[in-house]
Amino acid sequence: MQELRIIFMGTPDFAVPSLKVLVENSFNIVAVITAPDKPKGRGQKLAVSPVKAYSQSRNIPVLQPTNLKNPEFVSLLRSYRANLQVVVAFRMLPEVVWNMPEIGTFNLHASLLPDYRGAAPINWAIINGEKATGVTTFFLRHEIDTGDIIFQEKETIFPEDDAGSLYTRLMHKGAQLVLKTVKAIQKNDYASQPQDLEATQKKAPKIFKETCRINWQSTAGEIHNFIRGLSPYPAAWTHIGNTICKIYKSEISRKNLNLIRPGDYVTQDNHLYFKTADQLIEVCELQVEGKKRMKTETFLRGNKL
Repeated sequence: MQELRIIFMGTPDFAVPSLKVLVENSFNIVAVITAPDKPKGRGQKLAVSPVKAYSQSRNIPVLQPTNLKNPEFVSLLRSYRANLQVVVAFRMLPEVVWNMPEIGTFNLHASLLPDYRGAAPINWAIINGEKATGVTTFFLRHEIDTGDIIFQEKETIFPEDDAGSLYTRLMHKGAQLVLKTVKAIQKNDYASQPQDLEATQKKAPKIFKETCRINWQSTAGEIHNFIRGLSPYPAAWTHIGNTICKIYKSEISRKNLNLIRPGDYVTQDNHLYFKTADQLIEVCELQVEGKKRMKTETFLRGNKL
């Protein structure tokens, strides 16, 4: 078996179980690379990333470069003599970084590659109405999310799932796949496979605020999946009058109410319905500007639309 010296790279909570499972299985994490501390909250106090917080609790050296190509950082990284780098939910790496270790650098991606390459695979899988997705480990190369696949694990997407619930399951399934991958690399017992780069048109581009606006000309099924796929963050939104309203939960309704144009809405017995291209959508949880997220019934008791 090879003796591994591992550099781990990650920032958000999604990456923590992967780092934790490697530490708990006694792999040698010689350093962690994570994002610089950022101002947060009303007081704008500097907050550490979840990966940094965990690393500090285990006395693992933490590097927080602002520029991954900086010669001083590259020299420092090389001084750790890592022969494997593991990347989970981190930014794009320059070749001078990902090509440094002898064994290579592998990434955990929250889809079954080559489907849903890009920044938001969990969101887009639900938005597009997929019944299944999964996690993939693959070696990094020049083009994003195109490297040779090491292992994959499938995960069912249930009708009641939103991006939040699926994120949590893939976070933990992904950690076990990272562990499986590192163990296989340690034993040199794996056979990575090239991706078919022409096999899919399913993409997962970064999501922006304008991406999240609900198009009421779509069908009720499409809008329901859109809301699920963006909940709880960043959340689908629409206008109610001049107010922006985020919508977190919805149901497709069979009611026949007198709504003519897509986007028209009506309240009835503390329920809120929107007209779509084909049916009605009932809004079950929402948040209007200046208010907290709440059930629609609670909101309508104090706010008549």
